[in-house]
Amino acid sequence: MEVTVKRKVILWSLWLLIVPPGLLLIYRYFPPSGPFGTELIAFSVLAVLTAFMPLTINGTPLYLVQWVTIAVFLKYGIFVEILLSQLTMIVLLFRSRSNDPRSIRFPFNSFMFFILSAVAGFTYLLAGGNIGSFDLLHVIYFSLIYQLVYIVANHIFLYVYSMLIGEYKRFLSIDTIWDFVITFLVFPYAITLYITNAFIGLPALLLLGIPFLMMTALLRMYNNSERINNDLKKTGAIGHQLAARLSVDEVLDQFVLKVAHMFRAEFAYILDYRNGKLQMLRMFENGEFQSFKVPPVRYNKGIAGLVLVTDTPVIYHKKKQWNHIIADYVPEGAESLMATLISRNNYTEGVLVLASKKKHAFVSHQLKILDILSTHLAVAHEKAEYVETAIAKSERCGLTKLYNYRYLEEKLTDCMQQVNAGELEHLSLVMMDIDHFKAINDEYGHQSGNDILVQLAGIIKEEVGSEGTVARYGGEEFVVLFTDYGKDLTLLFAEKLRQRIEDTEFEIQSDLGEERETLKVKITLSIGVSTAPEDSDEAMSLIRNADRALYIGAKQAGRNKVAAYAK
Repeated sequence: MEVTVKRKVILWSLWLLIVPPGLLLIYRYFPPSGPFGTELIAFSVLAVLTAFMPLTINGTPLYLVQWVTIAVFLKYGIFVEILLSQLTMIVLLFRSRSNDPRSIRFPFNSFMFFILSAVAGFTYLLAGGNIGSFDLLHVIYFSLIYQLVYIVANHIFLYVYSMLIGEYKRFLSIDTIWDFVITFLVFPYAITLYITNAFIGLPALLLLGIPFLMMTALLRMYNNSERINNDLKKTGAIGHQLAARLSVDEVLDQFVLKVAHMFRAEFAYILDYRNGKLQMLRMFENGEFQSFKVPPVRYNKGIAGLVLVTDTPVIYHKKKQWNHIIADYVPEGAESLMATLISRNNYTEGVLVLASKKKHAFVSHQLKILDILSTHLAVAHEKAEYVETAIAKSERCGLTKLYNYRYLEEKLTDCMQQVNAGELEHLSLVMMDIDHFKAINDEYGHQSGNDILVQLAGIIKEEVGSEGTVARYGGEEFVVLFTDYGKDLTLLFAEKLRQRIEDTEFEIQSDLGEERETLKVKITLSIGVSTAPEDSDEAMSLIRNADRALYIGAKQAGRNKVAAYAK
């Protein structure tokens, strides 16, 4: 939900109506117990230090500060626990990452912490719990009630709030489960801190606080190293997946999908660097590839240009850090940005830009991971280009650049399977042969014959367009394969093509005369047509039927004719 003035007014109104008056009433009717002074200051310092060191699990920060606030509640009561919770809330306000401004987050968080402390504290008292008790079983039993009420109320509060602002988060998620687990893992430390402090005083906070903070710091270091290791494993897996792709488009699409998912980025862009400009190659937004009409920009413009010119990857945590340098395309709502070069063998090929709607969505080690991934992309892209070139050479006729017989045979077999499976209604094959082509070679030379073949191939491709597949069958024979063309429509195409060839003058260079000269000659075609499934349900039979129609129905009938296969 968009942050509005109305939302601010409601939150601040609730805060003013409930939190300050609530604190005064609690202080009056449930005054703090126990001595104040050095120990309370030590508890506060311990709580603040703990709040500075959250554990991040599944991308969500979890704060362990309740191990201190529970002990403070058991020792001093509701009022002091609320004040300490408000203090740690301010720390969390600056530590946590959120798109909402602090003018929204402060009243919301303060109000929520106050409600949670009050609900859990009053439940503890109503259930029979006593503040300052030294009975271990009493403390454990009623503290469990306090803790359970606190955490359940917390998630109910957040769930209801998410529904009110239109986000509709799930009440029970993996983050919720982890929150329960971590909360109850630190519960014994809270009880131990309270009991130990009750018997030995201030030294208890040092004896337990220092080891706890050191343990938390080590866990954070281990957690960070695990995240880096996991990211490296994912990077290796993505590299292998890219290497298995055989086309450039597959490589680019797979890379964008995997990287956007890995870094939880709503936006991903690949820009190609060529001829002094940056041109958009892929645009991925909100889980979908977008058709784009983004004009190219100069190589030194915008964030991508900055990365290109400085040869340095960048990471921005919020919009105001990069908004002044933007010149290329970045969508509304983007906050965090991360960009790096795509290069291979010290040659820059482009720039990769990731963006998130969240502030502080990316961390520094991810920039290095992204650099490794970009290298994988460059290598896979080069390999795919080689493969596409090799495939094109193996599938194309070197002279006419049309598909060759090998490709035609595979294509025809696949299409016939679709016909037999009911996926295609018709499949028509047009076979054509140049009349008296040997005489042309004998009179003008074989190179002149090749010139005619190349020009004829261009005319056939122009006539067919995207409606069918054109191939050179061999020698002076050509084939066109039409999917979902019936026999009548195919015959109309064949007759139109025959007529155009008859009316066309082909330019050749005569090689057999005393002087090389440009000549114009005319040729004609004999054409045979066969259609599946009525003529055949086998691929090779369809070719034989068209060939039979060509020679018996067209050649033997006088040439320069179109004939259809007839059983």
